[in-house]
Amino acid sequence: MPYFTTSDGTEIYYTDQGEGQPVLLSHGWPLSSDAWQVEIKLLADNGYRAIAHDRRGHGRSAKTYTGNDMDTYARDLAELVEHLDLTNLVIIGHSTGGGEVVRYAAQHGAGRVVKVITAGAVPPQMVKTESNPEGLPIEVFDGIRAGVLKDASQFYIDLTESFFGANREGSNVSEGAKRDFWRQGMNVNLAAAYDCIAAFSETDFTEDLKALDVPILIAQGDDDQIVPIGASGRKAIDLVSDGTLTVYPGAPHGIYGDYQVALDADILAFIAK
Repeated sequence: MPYFTTSDGTEIYYTDQGEGQPVLLSHGWPLSSDAWQVEIKLLADNGYRAIAHDRRGHGRSAKTYTGNDMDTYARDLAELVEHLDLTNLVIIGHSTGGGEVVRYAAQHGAGRVVKVITAGAVPPQMVKTESNPEGLPIEVFDGIRAGVLKDASQFYIDLTESFFGANREGSNVSEGAKRDFWRQGMNVNLAAAYDCIAAFSETDFTEDLKALDVPILIAQGDDDQIVPIGASGRKAIDLVSDGTLTVYPGAPHGIYGDYQVALDADILAFIAK
């Protein structure tokens, strides 16, 4: 299995499949690159080189106590890209990973990144502030922290309901999808999981979005119960210079089912054009 070591000595796991134009995928919290298995195969089957890493503290990467913040995540991504010497690069991020790729592209991606894709992404900012009244109250994120500290295993099981929209009438989310979310979540160490909550909720990506000078596809379900679209996708599109907002009616936060099929088709079309 391929690993590389960052400048601060952290071992990062990544998978690298296929040949062609590189596409790098960044996962959400508390998951790993395994969340992108379908997309990795799809991209490789369609003539792309698909690369996905496990964020520090997550999956098979080092179980970090420090550096669990968005600036370090973006720097880790930059060092991976440099390690592999990737150019003509497309970057894709889901949820927390959407924040990571936006910050990476804005602050490190010049000369390498040609397109950005986000899905259910946290930018511009999740938490409610005076300048972001549409955000969620800090108490929501305090509750997530409390749940992770008290019983992370049960918290991740419970989270699958809203993550996949399994609590909606007519939902057909499989037990296997829920268990796989739990499996990936249990591979993040507690310190990294806890600190990442502040990273994904309190980081302000407004200036990063404004700084992007490449096309960005902003994809989101309008029934996203984790990252509400009104405070994320619908705000982010007004901050970028070359953006496309694609809204999936009734789709949840988790990339699954009909939403996954439609999103994957849009990803391939956006990369190809």
